[in-house]
Amino acid sequence: MLDTFDPQNVKSLINGEAVSSQTTSDILSPHTGQPIAKLHHGGADEVEKAVAAAKAAQKAWADTPAVQRGQILHAACNLIEARAEELSKIVAEEAGKPLSAAMGETTGSVMCGRFYAGEGQRLFGRTMPSGAPNKSCMTVRQPCGVAALIAAANTPAPNFAWKVFPALICGNAVVLKPAEDTPLSADWMARALIEAGVPAGVMNVVQGLGQEVGPPLTAHKDVDVISFTGSTRVGREIAGKAGADLKKVSLELGGKNAFIVCDDADIEKAVHWASLSAFSNAGQRCASGSRFIVMDAVYDKFVGAFVAKANSLKAGVGDDCELGPVINERQLNNMLSAIERAKGEGAKVLCGGERIDGDLSGGFYLQATLIEGSPADSHLSTTELFGPVGAIYKVSSFEEAVALANDSPYGLTGTIHTTSWDRAWTFTKELSTGVAVVNAGTFGSEPHMPFGGLRASGNGTREPGTEALDVYTELKDIYLITEPGRL
Repeated sequence: MLDTFDPQNVKSLINGEAVSSQTTSDILSPHTGQPIAKLHHGGADEVEKAVAAAKAAQKAWADTPAVQRGQILHAACNLIEARAEELSKIVAEEAGKPLSAAMGETTGSVMCGRFYAGEGQRLFGRTMPSGAPNKSCMTVRQPCGVAALIAAANTPAPNFAWKVFPALICGNAVVLKPAEDTPLSADWMARALIEAGVPAGVMNVVQGLGQEVGPPLTAHKDVDVISFTGSTRVGREIAGKAGADLKKVSLELGGKNAFIVCDDADIEKAVHWASLSAFSNAGQRCASGSRFIVMDAVYDKFVGAFVAKANSLKAGVGDDCELGPVINERQLNNMLSAIERAKGEGAKVLCGGERIDGDLSGGFYLQATLIEGSPADSHLSTTELFGPVGAIYKVSSFEEAVALANDSPYGLTGTIHTTSWDRAWTFTKELSTGVAVVNAGTFGSEPHMPFGGLRASGNGTREPGTEALDVYTELKDIYLITEPGRL
């Protein structure tokens, strides 16, 4: 399948066949703003064909022993690893990343795939005693059926792995809708899985714009489970419509993550992690740090060092660069508007706040931006911008810091920098998020660990980790009655 991959024309991949469309648009490099390929737009017709292919192929895939499914996924991971540089170059180009960062994401994708391939040997149910004589009780996991997976653009290869591998190991057939800004890597990875032995009808990709593909896919009567990563607004729309049909839904949504700096923190270390949290991957992580809560005793020292660090970051996509572009111009303009709104409300821009010009003016680059003076209930403080923009707040105590961290519509991640074990442990218990970190960044999930959040950050499900198996399987209770007298 990989020998038919066309990097210039990205089409839907349905039942192993590339599907052209009369409607196309340019895929732009975030680095230059110039076209790098054509995207063929799928829509309701392609969704219908993909879901039909998935439904037809799913039972045979589910009947394949889970251990054998795992062996096929292991083979896919070996193939991806053997051609890691090829995939990484695709990710670097379409997502505007340094090649080294793209290579790291490819490695993470392989790690995730191997974790789930191993779960083919551990799709555990339980056996339990009965309260009645001659009766045995157990539970088994069974696949949901057809899985509709909608992925985000920020880390395209890991986002593919987080959804596709657990869905497949559980015996589901997949219809994947990648982000329209990063469709190339999804097409390549889907072809790698099919080449490794995943049946063609089990791995389908419908390319196109979100508004053209998403609604018919999530509303389709033969879709049994939906997994969506993206904005809270769209997540709410999907949940509302899927709820009418009582479809199973997993939502991994936004974050407005707090980074607390205590008066006993190692300031140099805190600044290092603050910069990575706010500005790595151009701030395009749901787990990025965007609210920096600093105790007054170290406020000036930390903020001065943080601003200096932000101003020193080299922009571009070379391996020596620390600040990349955001994914598209619409996203860039949204952030510029949010910064102007914050200034109009009295906030002060400490650094950045403007589009980068000069040699990078054609790309979608925003200066590393830090802002102070925004109220906790302002637009800047309560809206996920998904870019290199951080808001800074001064507090007088640990208790005030934790209270401010929890004063958010989101509840995804948070971190604290302190040398006090008591503060650190109390923080992990009192922070109202799905992830709590001590003395590091707000990001850094691992493939065997569950990730997800509370409130506007998600609906309580988790990916990846073994917890994702709960998304893609249904539990069935089995009761066995024996009659000893008939032996």
